[in-house]
Amino acid sequence: MPTLTFIFGLYFSLSAAFYFHAGEREEKCIIEDIPSDTLLTGTFRIQQWDTRRHDFLESAPGLGMFVTVTTYNDEVLLSKLYGPQGTFYFTSHSPGEHIICLESNSTRLVSFGGSKLRIHLEIRVGQHDLDAAAAQAKDKVNEVSFKLERLIEQIEQIVKEQNYQRDREENFRMTSEDTNSNVLWWAFAQTLIFIAIGIFQMKHLKDFFIAKKLV
Repeated sequence: MPTLTFIFGLYFSLSAAFYFHAGEREEKCIIEDIPSDTLLTGTFRIQQWDTRRHDFLESAPGLGMFVTVTTYNDEVLLSKLYGPQGTFYFTSHSPGEHIICLESNSTRLVSFGGSKLRIHLEIRVGQHDLDAAAAQAKDKVNEVSFKLERLIEQIEQIVKEQNYQRDREENFRMTSEDTNSNVLWWAFAQTLIFIAIGIFQMKHLKDFFIAKKLV
């Protein structure tokens, strides 16, 4: 796995939006911890530094962004070049941390204190966009039906998140119990070693006194 130059150890319950600065061919990565069979949607927009206005403006044509998504098992879920703004999707195959990396395709940017781009990123976990038909539906029954389906989907995602966190908590508890057990046995083993060393030293000292005819 390539070296991660910038890692956010963040957990997004449903959605989060933020921005960060990037340099020339500089890879920025975030880590998403999500359950299995979960849709993740990412929307990004690039702004480029304008030396004349001394501000970040909308990026110039031709500027693009490489998006790569991998798991900690080095499984590549997504690797694609997008334009200056776009939306990417992927569905997790297994629970755990997923690494999302973004890198500009340009090497001809004007430097600004080491930062040349401002990347706006929004991450949504387990959410689907409301169907366009729902927004245009004149029939209130259909509109309510679409919204109800989305609500049910969000509830299912919350249940899935809860089950995933419950499994993580169970694994953490088992690991803690194993660690405590190992510490207890190690302390017991150390006590036996100290007792054995003490007995050996006493016997050795007694043999020394007998050999010197001091006792």
